[in-house]
Amino acid sequence: MYIRSHPLLFALLAATRRRAVSRVGGVLLVHGAEPYRQALTRVPLDRAAVGTTGGAVRELSAGGLFDQEGAGHRTTRRVVADGLGADGVERLRPVWREVLGRRLAPLAEGRDVDLVPLARELVGATVRALLGATGGPEAIAGAAAQAAAAAVRDHLPGPRLPGAARAAAAATARLEALLARPDGRPESALGAVLAVAAVNTTVAALPRAAAWCADAGLWGEAADERLRAVLVGELLRVTAPSPLLPRVAAADADLGGCPVRKGDRLILVARHAARAHVQPPDARRPAPPAVAQLVFGAGSHACPGARLARAQLDDALAALAPHRPTVVRARVDRGAALPGWRLLTVRATADRATLGDR
Repeated sequence: MYIRSHPLLFALLAATRRRAVSRVGGVLLVHGAEPYRQALTRVPLDRAAVGTTGGAVRELSAGGLFDQEGAGHRTTRRVVADGLGADGVERLRPVWREVLGRRLAPLAEGRDVDLVPLARELVGATVRALLGATGGPEAIAGAAAQAAAAAVRDHLPGPRLPGAARAAAAATARLEALLARPDGRPESALGAVLAVAAVNTTVAALPRAAAWCADAGLWGEAADERLRAVLVGELLRVTAPSPLLPRVAAADADLGGCPVRKGDRLILVARHAARAHVQPPDARRPAPPAVAQLVFGAGSHACPGARLARAQLDDALAALAPHRPTVVRARVDRGAALPGWRLLTVRATADRATLGDR
């Protein structure tokens, strides 16, 4: 999937992954777990540099979280944590469970289900409830996906498409309109940032995790409440919804013995740092938590939505497992901001009554 979605970039990453850190001109490719962690926790970073996540955020909106530093960053993280902490996730849980129940009901009737629009509605409904927005779930998800896709050229090497900035601005304006509150007040820039992050990572990760379960025969582990939580962490580790974190060094430093110069571009390869390319998901022999967690960042740069992502995938696997679905049709989304499926159709291979007796 990675090669088909971004062939040149991921071919380069595959060719250099044997070294923990590789330099290609002014770009450092960071594959090793420890250099990856150090890049996020010890190297001063330019939070708003062009070609980074923070730079894209600042271009798309008035900024928030990903492009902040110091006290402002800490304050924003506390605000986000209030909504995405344990209590916040439990308040939101009925929202996505309703979507799962309704969208997956056709499986019990022998009909196929496309998990991509399911993921879009699930995360769109979650964002809508979290922010108190007025737009429809699928419209919110669609606008957030378009905003991210229009801005992705700032993240990856290569020429920028003509009109990319205008397309990104238009998509962001549509998203902000959909996120308006019932009293007509606009949502903050932080709300738009959270919507873009949540939508794109969920739509990338959830269908891929389900496909992995189908391909590797992991539905037994998904059905086992004792193993499912571990399996969720393993699946998020290997799918690595955000496989690359583009950053720019704000000062000279050192990564794994490789000198870093101020202004160097860092491509932090999350899926390699988490050993997704060499260690398949295994709920009985999982990767160490410190390694698995790297797909969500590290230190003050850790993703505040990790708890939400785990809860949503846990519930999705629990809802899918009784059907033991198999993939009957799949198509890569070449235009998405993150590697994922444009279409992933599944079909049940077991009936609920039979599995209930086991």
